[in-house]
Amino acid sequence: MLTLEQFTHEAITIFSLSFLTFCVAMLLTPIYTFFAYRYKFWKQKRVTSTTGEALSVVASQSTRTRNVPTMAGLIVLVAVTAVTLVFNLDREQTWLPLAALLGGGLVGLIDDIINVRGNGQGVAGLRAPIKFAMITAVAALGAWFFYYKLGYTTIHIPFFSGDLVLGWWLIPIFTLVVVSTGNAVNISDGLDGLSGGLLMSAFGAFGVIAVMQENYGIAAFCLTIVGGLLAYLWFNIAPARFFMGDVGSFALGTALGVVAMLTDTLFLLPIIGLVFVLEAGSSLLQILSKKIFHRKIFIAAPLHHHLQALEWPKTKVTMRFWVIGQVCAAMGVILALIGGHI
Repeated sequence: MLTLEQFTHEAITIFSLSFLTFCVAMLLTPIYTFFAYRYKFWKQKRVTSTTGEALSVVASQSTRTRNVPTMAGLIVLVAVTAVTLVFNLDREQTWLPLAALLGGGLVGLIDDIINVRGNGQGVAGLRAPIKFAMITAVAALGAWFFYYKLGYTTIHIPFFSGDLVLGWWLIPIFTLVVVSTGNAVNISDGLDGLSGGLLMSAFGAFGVIAVMQENYGIAAFCLTIVGGLLAYLWFNIAPARFFMGDVGSFALGTALGVVAMLTDTLFLLPIIGLVFVLEAGSSLLQILSKKIFHRKIFIAAPLHHHLQALEWPKTKVTMRFWVIGQVCAAMGVILALIGGHI
């Protein structure tokens, strides 16, 4: 147990790193913007769905008349990586989430580059099976390090005494969690400011939980991401100057899954990230319904497109999802306190 003076020192360090990351990201933004607009990092619009149908509903919702560059997630990725490498590199707490951030970011960057270099005929980037295999490889490598090098063998079950010993079964569970979270965040990145605001709430919650667990390295990592996202959101709220791209959504999504595993809060992840679950779940249900029953459940998927089709303004969808995300983040922290995670 830290003394008040020691805790104050740790808190000052955590918030200082968060502020520093915000400043670095703000300084990087004009550099990225210059190159993005000069070299036309325009995101090519998809013209077909995962099941091969024309995206007529989604296309009709787009009212954007100007080109907006993608891959702005690089700003957060570079800022967080630089601050972590210099000030917060720790084998037990930050090696793994940083590696997940960079690994997921690399997969997303390849996908974005293929998309940007497309011919304007709806090239969507990497084929879904290839992208899934690459993210799975990143997650599996992380799972190996989590089990064999860090020595994790159990998962905490909230409100029950003791932990569930899983042994090597923790490797496939870790992989599934990280892949699912990465894809869920990627699916949610569809409206100005939506995924950025939700990620801020989620990482903020895990940062608070890590502080209460005295995992100050993980807490600092989470808050550096919050700092980077604050700078990103300054320019991404409607009308967006740029988009996060897969480089940002996959990087931050995989890192979020890893942080949940390192803080032993696996069962709180679906609560803290409830909007991500709803977004990914709506897409999955839509695909299964069309393949099995040959009919749609939603007008369009994921859920934010369905609400747009019901004539909800984009800003209304985004801000209401932000509110839900913030409430769920607070609920996750409360459950961590009373569920034995601390």
